[in-house]
Amino acid sequence: MGTQDTEAVSNEIIEAIALSVRSLTIDAVEKAQSGHPGLPMGLAELGSLLFAETLSYYPHDPKWPNRDRLILSAGHGSMLLYALLHLSGYALSLEDIQQFRQVGSRTPGHPEYGATSGVETTTGPLGQGLASAVGMALSEAHLHALFRDNQGPLIDHCIYVIASDGDLMEGVSSEASSLAGHLKLSNIIVFYDDNQISIEGDTALAFSENIEQRYSSYGWHTLSADAYDIMALRHAIAQAQAETTRPTLIKVRSTIGKGSPNKAGSAEAHGAPLGQSEAEATRHALGLNQQFFIHPQATAFFKQRLPQLEMHYTQWQQRLKSWLDSDSHGRHLWECYHSPPNKLLSKVNYPSFERNEKVATRKASGMLLQAIAPALPQLIGGSADLAPSNNSNLPSDDFSATNRRGRILHFGVREHAMAAIVNGIALHGPLVPFCATFMVFSDYMRPSMRLAALMKVPAIYVLTHDSIYLGEDGPTHQPIEHLAALRAIPGMRMLRPADAEETVESWRLVLEDRSGPAIIALTRQGLPVFPKSDTQWRQNIRRGAYIALESNTELEVIVVASGSEVSLALEAARKYGKGIRVISMISRELFESQDEAYRTLLFPPAVRVVVVEAGIRYGWEHYVERYEDLLVLSDFGASGPGNKVAAFFKLTAQELLRRLKRKQ
Repeated sequence: MGTQDTEAVSNEIIEAIALSVRSLTIDAVEKAQSGHPGLPMGLAELGSLLFAETLSYYPHDPKWPNRDRLILSAGHGSMLLYALLHLSGYALSLEDIQQFRQVGSRTPGHPEYGATSGVETTTGPLGQGLASAVGMALSEAHLHALFRDNQGPLIDHCIYVIASDGDLMEGVSSEASSLAGHLKLSNIIVFYDDNQISIEGDTALAFSENIEQRYSSYGWHTLSADAYDIMALRHAIAQAQAETTRPTLIKVRSTIGKGSPNKAGSAEAHGAPLGQSEAEATRHALGLNQQFFIHPQATAFFKQRLPQLEMHYTQWQQRLKSWLDSDSHGRHLWECYHSPPNKLLSKVNYPSFERNEKVATRKASGMLLQAIAPALPQLIGGSADLAPSNNSNLPSDDFSATNRRGRILHFGVREHAMAAIVNGIALHGPLVPFCATFMVFSDYMRPSMRLAALMKVPAIYVLTHDSIYLGEDGPTHQPIEHLAALRAIPGMRMLRPADAEETVESWRLVLEDRSGPAIIALTRQGLPVFPKSDTQWRQNIRRGAYIALESNTELEVIVVASGSEVSLALEAARKYGKGIRVISMISRELFESQDEAYRTLLFPPAVRVVVVEAGIRYGWEHYVERYEDLLVLSDFGASGPGNKVAAFFKLTAQELLRRLKRKQ
């Protein structure tokens, strides 16, 4: 793993930076009357060493592709990161520090991607940062293998993580760490803040495992160091950087709230301001005679270091340009990887389908992946051990410990980590990642999916077996409330295509619009490819809904459906006769964001609306005037063939027809 060549910084400088971190932390938290001073005060030396000596970065270009990533997985300790970003020259002012935890500030309570220059991912929900960092490490390993000049890899950086005991208690970090060890991702180094304190008190209340042994069993390299022994920290980091076959965990023994005379080492320092009297006592103990103190040596050091960072950054840019100018094949691949996906899809031979041909939308999705993967080399992804069922394999090799060029990811049965890892891949760039599993297991993924929506990260989640029609596996595997639960996430686009043609357009839509995450919900069962009344349906589907079947007479009733239930609606409509319109609503979120004119065009006033969907009613109520016009589910499924399960729950064309003929 490449690192920036730097000379060891004197302990005096490290201590000056650490003192500044403690001062800014104490006063920002005290001013906000909210925050977590304990971790930043406890790890001030480690953070200072990383920014002063270890990390390769350039604050004037925080998106530089070959920068090291620092992930504060213990996001409650955000002042550690904010203080160091400010000191090292990022676009984060002292005024921003003083607005800590205030509405609209660039220093929110937990680090937020997009809000603060230098923050690589949103953290706070414990374990998420570490798990996403594994995705970043996976991205780096893939790019490291692909792009090389005569000096070696052009992408050659490290992912550093600061994690707390809470991060390591959460199951998502266990899943991600297990996979990182299996894949031998030696480009990730995790600092475990072993301060032995949680909010409730000593971690011994609920946590007694040997972390080093646990991580060793995952296949990690484990080390330990005292948080206040600069030489020991430096030596451990050097050992971790030299390790080429395993990820590394460094257990850092620290004192939470170090510097506080009466609260250091106690739970009182964890998640609340020190309080006015203790803040004053701490400043006195540290030799501080003013608030928001920044040591002149710290300021001078980072001012001196900036030209060195700039030189390293410029040298890399020149090296990249030289390689691109001299290697036409490499230049083409680099440009493909860094192009918007939709620009590469114009020459794709998309799969086509015959009218009334029955194709499961999961199968159509698999056919689409086979077609677009050659044109979109940055597409990478896989499944939580369900690829044959999800139809999610790419025409590529497996990504593995011995083949970093592969594009098929095997996540194992680790759904929560899978979603977080895909978030990390998307954040790292420039790969286009997706993952797949059964929709019912989105329950395991939802915390990571929520963070993707919060960050507006363009992760793609393929969720198959999307209804009771999956059949014999029964109610444990049949999603009922999941469509509503996933639609409830702000900023998450749910696409539920009704046939193979809509499935192709779903993929095109999410690759065209990379403004946030998206779900593609797919069927196990075959669905007929139906003729569309709307001749502009391929354009209008991007508006969330279109007219699948139009009435030739005065409109009496509108049936709106999504996914597999559109076919059911069409069957009932043909039996109903005249005066009926069927709307395929592939994405309620997209449709409800359209202008009133388009919404009124599809749903004219005073026309009865009936809804059919194999899910619970929530969110559909405002489309109908009475609950009897909702043909939905209100209980868990049952085990049996899919069509018989649907009949048992009266989710049939016959039942829909009966309701359509019911008088208002």
